[in-house]
Amino acid sequence: MFTTERLIVRDWAAADRERCFDLYSRWEVARWLGAEPAVLETVAAAEARIERYRGFSADPRFGIWAVQRKDTGTVVGTVLLVPIPDGDGEVEVGWHFHPDSWGRGFATEAARGAVAKGFAEGLAEIHAVVRPGNEPSMALCRRLGMVPQGRTDRWYGMELESFLLTR
Repeated sequence: MFTTERLIVRDWAAADRERCFDLYSRWEVARWLGAEPAVLETVAAAEARIERYRGFSADPRFGIWAVQRKDTGTVVGTVLLVPIPDGDGEVEVGWHFHPDSWGRGFATEAARGAVAKGFAEGLAEIHAVVRPGNEPSMALCRRLGMVPQGRTDRWYGMELESFLLTR
């Protein structure tokens, strides 16, 4: 998909199942995801998630990708660039990172790379939506230069903080 100074952003692989499970089985991560947050309960559920992420889109502009450190090979999280479900063609950037990788700038670096990829491939604007109270993700949006648009219940069937970045 793309690389940054410290990261390789690539498709999730079956070999990532243990790390995927470790990431998404943690409440501190899962609590911010989806309309009804839930942790993964089994490695088999992680395998199913990887398959869903790998088959997300036939359009190469979009995806839900593993973020791997170049220096250690450790998968530190997920970055996504996807059309917003229930949207009107809007595209969102998002991220889910393992707590052992928080505070190191990996999410910002991966999200910047995803935004650059999207703009290079012709997108005019990219959104981010954040569950209210997720201050670290809102701060990341601001680091990306995204402009707060206020709260909306337009997407995902719930009220979210909306951010926008234009090319």
